[in-house]
Amino acid sequence: MPLQGPRITTPVPGPKSQELLKLREANVPAGVSVNTPVFVEKGEGALFQDVDGNVFLDFVGGIGVLNIGYSHPEVIDAVKDQAEKFFHTSINVVLYEDYMRVAEKMNQLLPGDFQKKTMLVNSGAEAVENAIKIARKYTGRSEVIVFTGAFHGRTNLTMGMTSKVKPYKFGFGPFAPGIHRALYPYCYRCPYDKERATCGLYCAGQFEAFFLEEVDP
Repeated sequence: MPLQGPRITTPVPGPKSQELLKLREANVPAGVSVNTPVFVEKGEGALFQDVDGNVFLDFVGGIGVLNIGYSHPEVIDAVKDQAEKFFHTSINVVLYEDYMRVAEKMNQLLPGDFQKKTMLVNSGAEAVENAIKIARKYTGRSEVIVFTGAFHGRTNLTMGMTSKVKPYKFGFGPFAPGIHRALYPYCYRCPYDKERATCGLYCAGQFEAFFLEEVDP
């Protein structure tokens, strides 16, 4: 029977989730943060049901990775089909066609009429670090410019790039060198306290000073 909801039938977290939270506390480091203290049992589309029978509307989607929702039939079929063949080889050990097909599709979708190539990685932080490695190697330049307010990841380099101190950076330094932070030109809440109608793009003019005073382009 398809999930119907949203529907809350117990206090949140419910009794079964509370028991599992005790299991978590005893076995999982507190540094692995959680925003919603419930345990999912099953999901369909944009809804998921927890172990206590409460049904929630999920606005997060696994931090944006469940773009077609939970348990889509085509995804289930594809997972079953792949599981019957093999789970994992590591592309560095032995090649498999699906990697090439995904890379081919990505290259077709990305804009631009030049040749493109794709490397698949495990996380956003790994993607950012590899992008910086490639840029440094190609340009011969070592410095990295990031903006205030930006999140880049929680590895050492990307943690140094991430703007927010708590909870990501507090107590974890020192960080990688060569990172320079510029104020983000954010008209809604101007970091220079200027009025949008009369500022004359004041923020854009500050980049000249940034490259004179902070880092040589």
